[in-house]
Amino acid sequence: MVNLDAMVAPSFYSLAWDIVEHHHSNYWLKGGRGSTKSSFVSLMIVLGIMADQSHEANAVVMRRYATNLRESVYDQYLWAIDKLGVSEFWVDSVSPMQLTYVPTGQQIRFKGADDPHKVKSQKFRHGYTKYKHYEEVADFKGWTEIRNINQSLNRGGDGIVTFYSYNPPASVSSWVNQAQTQQGLRADTLVHSSDYRSVPKEWLGKEFLADAEQLKKDNPKAYAHEYLGEVTGTGAEVFNNLTIREITDEEISHFDKIYHGMDFGFAHDPLAYGDAYWDSARRRIFLFNEIYSVGMTNREAVAQIKKLNPMNEVITADSAEPRTIREFRDLGLNVVGARKGPGSREHGFKWLQDLREIVIDPVRCPNTAREFSGYELARDANGNFKSGYPDGDDHTIDKTRYELESLMKKGGFVPWK
Repeated sequence: MVNLDAMVAPSFYSLAWDIVEHHHSNYWLKGGRGSTKSSFVSLMIVLGIMADQSHEANAVVMRRYATNLRESVYDQYLWAIDKLGVSEFWVDSVSPMQLTYVPTGQQIRFKGADDPHKVKSQKFRHGYTKYKHYEEVADFKGWTEIRNINQSLNRGGDGIVTFYSYNPPASVSSWVNQAQTQQGLRADTLVHSSDYRSVPKEWLGKEFLADAEQLKKDNPKAYAHEYLGEVTGTGAEVFNNLTIREITDEEISHFDKIYHGMDFGFAHDPLAYGDAYWDSARRRIFLFNEIYSVGMTNREAVAQIKKLNPMNEVITADSAEPRTIREFRDLGLNVVGARKGPGSREHGFKWLQDLREIVIDPVRCPNTAREFSGYELARDANGNFKSGYPDGDDHTIDKTRYELESLMKKGGFVPWK
């Protein structure tokens, strides 16, 4: 009988049971160097295929580039088979790169996403793709690429399980950090963090541990990112006062005054509408409603906004388009133009940065959470920060500036001067 506890680090014990008992369908495994997350996934997939009573469970293991498969995940799965003591039941092949479970013909195939056609056209002689493993998922082009692959592979059977293993990039704005935050809100998804500190020392070796301790002394921030798998930031983040969490209906019921703002969409830019509450006692704001859409007509926008603002309270919008404001007012919306002026954009950003806290609900306002958390200063060719705040992907930030401009004025700060 297999003693899995002797093969995986203690930080994965409860996760193993979660997988065995099918509590979730998607697992985001993030961690630092030496966390053994990839080893854990390979063990669970090999065991899952062998334990499958229907003999229809197969797996597809992917990396961004096919050239990285041979000496990474392929060898990792060979290790798992040897570790489990079941090598006599498996046959390995490099061309095509796959592992076959001899008693039933079930397979683990290894594919590079740089040839999407070969990834999407997976047909097994028996069964379907029950397990998917995206190794070093941060190397992939983006969530759209992965979503398209999932749509092709999530066919033919039930109980499909997907693993995403990766070392988180330092930047909050990295697509994989943004995707994990958003996907982690799903009920069928579990996000797991691990690092080398829970791994038996003899598995890592003295040199690994010595290097980790030295970096901890020399550069604590680099240590936290590389060895603990923390999203430490790059130093370019504009808003370091964010709290991304659920804002409950109970909290909202006590908001006595709500501010409303809108940034108009132009061409391919989205229309962004949202609501905010100002907690003056603690000098913080709550952002809890959102409309964010490209190609929405003015009439459609008004209908959607009235659902969130049924009392038709005043909405402060971008004043650069007075004609658009008139059109919205003709459709019955209570819209006024923001009093923009020289320096107002820069001062508005600084006012938001100076708040004690900006609380954003990622379920009610996914794009607001994404834009605020991912907004960074631009760098020049030498890596130095450019002056000013970059323009682009800041539509919800702009609407927040508009709706709260009266607060900036009351605080002795007049953005339009």
